[in-house]
Amino acid sequence: MNSAAHIEALKDKHSALEAAIHQEARRPQPDEDAINTLKKQKLLLKDEIQRAM
Repeated sequence: MNSAAHIEALKDKHSALEAAIHQEARRPQPDEDAINTLKKQKLLLKDEIQRAM
């Protein structure tokens, strides 16, 4: 996988995590632990994207 494809894959995962966070937040009783875990994963991906650029 070349660098551009790798970065694009990471961005896709980042977007999927963003969607999962919003979906969980819209639930009647959102699971804050799950949201926090998703946010941490999203931040790690953001850092990885920055390192790859």
